[in-house]
Amino acid sequence: MNHSTIAKTLTVAAVAALSLGIAPAAKAVCFNNSLNGTFAYKGTGVIVSPPDFAGPIAQVGSLIFDGNGHITGAGVLQQNGTTNPLTETGTYTVNPDCTGTFTVQYSLGFSSTFYFIMDNIETVGLAYVRPNELQVLCEDAGVVLDGVARRQVITGGSGQ
Repeated sequence: MNHSTIAKTLTVAAVAALSLGIAPAAKAVCFNNSLNGTFAYKGTGVIVSPPDFAGPIAQVGSLIFDGNGHITGAGVLQQNGTTNPLTETGTYTVNPDCTGTFTVQYSLGFSSTFYFIMDNIETVGLAYVRPNELQVLCEDAGVVLDGVARRQVITGGSGQ
């Protein structure tokens, strides 16, 4: 190779390396069907108003997202030291940026709306993403409650 060919080859290699190094990272694009499966959740916080309900609150349970915008669940809600079992039904919407909201109606006679961000996202195939965790924040006025929902995964076992 002559010096001119070597110089051109090195220049092309340098430009390619530079462009690969500064290329934007691929971002996940999410849809309602990205959120599908059973998630165990835990949330803690405080109700600040109305005064009749003010005090600490905690909740644990499971939520099932059907991939089509519907949600069901069951768990336990503890408010001011009183524990109540509950069931939940509702709807959810996933935004392309992997955030979203869900609203659930509780069997205790009230509803709540939550904002979430999908976390620990894995790619399944070329065009499908699946979150393994949700970071969740309650949007209800007078409520400060945040939590985490994690995908329930069955691993191992005794062979039964």
